[in-house]
Amino acid sequence: MNKKLIALAVAGACVAPTVMAQTANPVTLYGRIYVTVESVEADGPTAATQSLGNRSRIQDQASYLGVRGTEDLGGGLKAVFQLETSFAPDQNPAVTGTPNATTPRETGFANRNSMVGLQGSWGTIFAGRWDTPMKQVITATDPWGDLTIADVNGVTMDQGNFSRRQNNSLQYWSPKFMGALDLKLMATSNEGKTASANPSGYGASLTWNKGPLYLTYAYEQHKDGLPGGAPGASTPNYKEEGNAIGAIWRFGNARLLGSYGEYKKTGGVKDKSYHVGGDWKINGGKHNLIGTYMNAEEGAGDCDAYSVGYKYDFSRRTFFITSYTEIDNSNGMNCNFGTGSFASAGFDLKGFSAGLRHVF
Repeated sequence: MNKKLIALAVAGACVAPTVMAQTANPVTLYGRIYVTVESVEADGPTAATQSLGNRSRIQDQASYLGVRGTEDLGGGLKAVFQLETSFAPDQNPAVTGTPNATTPRETGFANRNSMVGLQGSWGTIFAGRWDTPMKQVITATDPWGDLTIADVNGVTMDQGNFSRRQNNSLQYWSPKFMGALDLKLMATSNEGKTASANPSGYGASLTWNKGPLYLTYAYEQHKDGLPGGAPGASTPNYKEEGNAIGAIWRFGNARLLGSYGEYKKTGGVKDKSYHVGGDWKINGGKHNLIGTYMNAEEGAGDCDAYSVGYKYDFSRRTFFITSYTEIDNSNGMNCNFGTGSFASAGFDLKGFSAGLRHVF
């Protein structure tokens, strides 16, 4: 069935009839279903610490359903919107609990990238809930696609603290200059302001992407927010600040990818992290080999992560992927799996993952 007809049916069931007047403009229903079957284990940092041993689990990899569209307002101006909601095809937390999940699921409608804005020759400006510029441009250098146990969020970007989908944010995206250079800016509202704290956030990225080369720089600051980004709370006189660079070099059917970042916090030591990796399409591009190495240092703590994997593309929309990951933490370092975190700081982790992804 035509996606546009499905999207219009969904919209007609959920919103006022007057919105149906926009049917002459593109509206698209889209989504992703992505699930992995995993075997994971964790060894304690000392002989006295109990090992968690081996555990099997079925893990959702950010499955979602969304509707996006535009309306031509004339004079080169467009209205743009997107509503995107996560769902868990592996379990229903409201009914069964979360026996295999160690990280909270996003809940509610439009809990993923969702916004409304205006677009013209001068760029795009929008308000809503969206990935920060830093998350967008640095995770683009992840050959695992910012998902699975191997992705970069478990080690780099302050162990994912600077890989955020930001509530209550305003963003501006520039058009591409010289067909390659673009700027992204972000600011958050200070709705949580109190007599002693004024929580806010800022971010920006500058990216060159043309031919074989992708180069990017990103900056992000969190002020008076709770360490770790927990919602609904604030910490007076607390600030987190991050700077990161990333690169991709494409040659033939292969790519080399990497990033480096430094992240400072009030009252804490600097976190330094990087990743290097590559992927290679063989036999006409259906078979893909992937590998990464990641490292993070914070004070006396240090971690190393190694991942190798294979991906088979059945089509442009469906692939099978499998990977193996090892993470070594020393001196209480808290590196973890990229998605589906397991155990606590200082544990050494191993995991095998195999999954199927379909997008529509």
